[in-house]
Amino acid sequence: MLGTSISTNSLLLGLFALVTAAVLAGTQMGTKDRIAAEERKAAQKALLQIVPLERHNNDLLVDTITIAEEHWELLGLKDGGEINIARDNAQAVAAIIPAVAPDGYSGDIRMIVGVNADGSVAGVRVLVHNETPGLGDKVDLKKSNWILSFNGKSLQNPSADKWEVHKDGGEFDQFTGATITPRAVVRQVRKTLEYFAEAKPLAIEAQPLATQDEQH
Repeated sequence: MLGTSISTNSLLLGLFALVTAAVLAGTQMGTKDRIAAEERKAAQKALLQIVPLERHNNDLLVDTITIAEEHWELLGLKDGGEINIARDNAQAVAAIIPAVAPDGYSGDIRMIVGVNADGSVAGVRVLVHNETPGLGDKVDLKKSNWILSFNGKSLQNPSADKWEVHKDGGEFDQFTGATITPRAVVRQVRKTLEYFAEAKPLAIEAQPLATQDEQH
């Protein structure tokens, strides 16, 4: 009797585990597409803040080129990354380049830097950081407009020696009580422009892609 009871309970527990696993798997499959769609929307939103729709008609998320390993160090990347290319009727107008400032006050500052075909900055957005709230977190557009000060800048405007914060003799503002964070971002944006000038990513051939109008 005891053995039969144990066997029955074991079978019931096993069946319960199988049913639970099936329910979890079904739930995961059911939400996977929705999660992927939300992630795509979030990524596209960040890209469109830098290169708005009126400047391009391709899908920024799929029109990409891989960054060569020889350039990872300059961009602060440890595992490489991809550049999103903005095109207007197949003509490349801007590149949105991932970069990491490794010397933030509280560690890595992950960002994307948009660079126009003429080498000027289309825009910069910080995506991930651990900087001090109320001080270093002003690199986030939600906290201040400081990040917009890069718009239109290039390696010639200002000159290379002025790509520093005011405290270091440069042109860019630092934050009251916080210099390390803006210094790290300024220097990494400059390095990203140097990468653009050196690697010329907009000259790299890519597969023809459908425009947004053709995809709808």
